[in-house]
Formats: sequence, structure tokens, C-alpha cells
Amino acid sequence: MPPADQLGVADEPPSGSELTAYDEAHVVTYWRMLDAAAEGADWREVSRIVLCIDPAREPDRARQAYDSHLARARWIANTGYRQLLRSGWPK
Repeated sequence: MPPADQLGVADEPPSGSELTAYDEAHVVTYWRMLDAAAEGADWREVSRIVLCIDPAREPDRARQAYDSHLARARWIANTGYRQLLRSGWPK
């Protein structure tokens, strides 16, 4: 899986109740965010390392991307994973 910066992390992930191609392409990003949140990592560090957005240069964008991707990661971990497994992920 290419690093997030090569995948083109969006400012916000999809927000609907259906799994998307974006979600499938960014599953590893979501899992990394969940791991970081569980360890209490600072959102700025996660934004910089996982999302490849520099919070010093773009603080609002970095925070929005962090919050929205973490929310999507939590949705996938609690609900969306069923769709992910039904789709045959990983392909």
C-alpha cells in the first residue's frame, strides 16, 4: 500500500453510510489513526505523519482532516467493517 501522501488524502473522507473506493484505499490510514488515538497521540503529530498535512502551515485544514478521518475510522471500525469484509477486502 502506498503511503498516504501518494494516495492523496482528502481534506475530508466520505461521510455516508456506504463504504467507498476512498475508504478501501485508505483502510491502513484509518487503522493507523485508530492506533494513534488509542495511544493518546497528539493530533498534530498524527496529522503530520499519517495524513501528511503540516499542522504548523495549515492548522485548520490539518485539524479538520484529522477529526473527519478519525470519525470515519471509528465508523468503519464499528459498522463499516462489515461492508469491507463483504466486498472481499483485501483484494
